[in-house]
Amino acid sequence: MSKQDKNEQEIRETVRTGYRAIAIGQASPCCCSDRSGPADPARLAAAIGYDEEDLANLPDGANMGLSCGNPVAIAALQDGQTVLDLGSGGGFDVFQAGEKVKAAGHVIGVDMTPEMLEKARHNIRQYRERTGLDNVEFRLGEIEHLPVADNTVDVVLSNCVINLSPDKPQVWKEIHRVLKSGGKLSVSDLAILKPLPENVRSMAAALVGCVAGAVLVDETRQMLEKTGFTDIVLTPKQGYIRQMQDWNDPLYREIAESLPAGEKLENYVVSLSIEARKP
Repeated sequence: MSKQDKNEQEIRETVRTGYRAIAIGQASPCCCSDRSGPADPARLAAAIGYDEEDLANLPDGANMGLSCGNPVAIAALQDGQTVLDLGSGGGFDVFQAGEKVKAAGHVIGVDMTPEMLEKARHNIRQYRERTGLDNVEFRLGEIEHLPVADNTVDVVLSNCVINLSPDKPQVWKEIHRVLKSGGKLSVSDLAILKPLPENVRSMAAALVGCVAGAVLVDETRQMLEKTGFTDIVLTPKQGYIRQMQDWNDPLYREIAESLPAGEKLENYVVSLSIEARKP
């Protein structure tokens, strides 16, 4: 195994371990470290644009506070579409997408953590009871090697996950592979406006919290263009980071305190809405 392969594997294991702990309740989600405080999952979701009615219909525990945007709203999903969600966790975006595409549609969630997959599959029963729909499924897999056939997906969603990958070009290639011609991606992710200090990038907590693996906005555009995507729209949003700091989230406070004197985290990190199409 090469040094690069070893480093990538170590990063994946760090992420897998962190999210396993979140799934079984041994650690707090990165964006809602204090569930009794203002940054609880429901308030966070409402603050970043999720509809209260949609949230109310979710299975209990599907919203784990792991979002940094609302890719479902950006995607403008339609009846009958096939949708793929990368890093689906407890099924938060999958279940909402399922209601949008209705009985004729199909939504696939992919996650690399067996404990998350178990949680999501457990939630399917309540989803069926509340909506009358049977149109979602969850598959175990890494986003760099998706367990999905070529040219079969209308829309790919992802929410604060791609930045965790140690091989982002491969993720974009896989998204391109599974999309139908004319299909689109709708992603909410974290990105950086300028390079983070080394001490922040090397923090394991920051990695699992979706910050250390983020890349420059322009680098994201370059990767999308090189992969073959068109109609690329990147929309940076600084408000999400500002909210995390205002809510005194421990992770974001720890990272902010590690920055050079006088610097603000929002000057480095943004929530990024990513839209593009496969020709």
